[in-house]
Amino acid sequence: MRLEELVKKLNQEFEVKAYGADPAFKRFLPAAYESVSFDWEAAFEEEFTSYFNGLMIRGASEVEQVFLAVFPTDHVLERFIKEGKPGDLLFMHHPLLMECGDPQGEWRRGFVPIQPGLIEQLKEKQLSVYTCHIPLDYHPSLGTSAAMAAALGMTVTDGFLANDRGEHLILIGEIEEINSPELKETLQSVFSIPYVDCEGPSLEKIRKIAVVAGCGDKVEWMEEAEKKGAQAYITGEIHCHIDSEYGRERFSKMMAYASGTGMSLIGVSHAASEYLVKKTLMKDWFEQNMGLNTTLLPQEKWWL
Repeated sequence: MRLEELVKKLNQEFEVKAYGADPAFKRFLPAAYESVSFDWEAAFEEEFTSYFNGLMIRGASEVEQVFLAVFPTDHVLERFIKEGKPGDLLFMHHPLLMECGDPQGEWRRGFVPIQPGLIEQLKEKQLSVYTCHIPLDYHPSLGTSAAMAAALGMTVTDGFLANDRGEHLILIGEIEEINSPELKETLQSVFSIPYVDCEGPSLEKIRKIAVVAGCGDKVEWMEEAEKKGAQAYITGEIHCHIDSEYGRERFSKMMAYASGTGMSLIGVSHAASEYLVKKTLMKDWFEQNMGLNTTLLPQEKWWL
């Protein structure tokens, strides 16, 4: 398949231009690369430097295979460079690595740029990179939260944090009755993670849940979910473990809320929560709609 055709279909499916510049990465990407004195505007595609979504690095003109990942960790990029052939495309959620920290380990750095040497290797091998952040999060049928809802057998009944078309970032709905310990076991299996991060009470009966991929560690979001009747709040990160004043302030605010909430709060890791859509909905979309082979690139460590 021609790269131009695939990029056009992806841009249309996710309405990349309609969203404008990505609100997170228009701030964090320039800062990350400027911190290492790297000319990111020259390295990346011109349209990407305006929207911070879409085709980031242009490779050869014919795409045979799509690789699927969340963050551009060294491990992920090294595998892509080793296994990819000229023209292959890496479809990621983030154009930067985000080190969120490990609830059972170290606090980490937050946003980290791709090593310039790896960017050069991608270009030398004529590999393409396409990233899709906010447009993927909000997509009603291919979204990160939509994938979580589908995997948990959730019937969506409500939501909040809507975009201009009324599509919700946070989804609320009904599942088959389950208790908190069973829900934690289910989540470890669904997301293929060694452990979850938990706060709040352990409940005997859970029927209504809220789901949001990524960093859901915002107290105001949790409060709104609880007002809407959610008994469990499932997200990537319930705590911020970024080793900075910002991270410690977020952590403290979250702990104050957790001490009084009636919801079970469960984190499955930022990366794993967003990888789910890649190994389910997006894998099927590329194979069934685009006729392309796919290769999954899971992270070497989910709590990073």
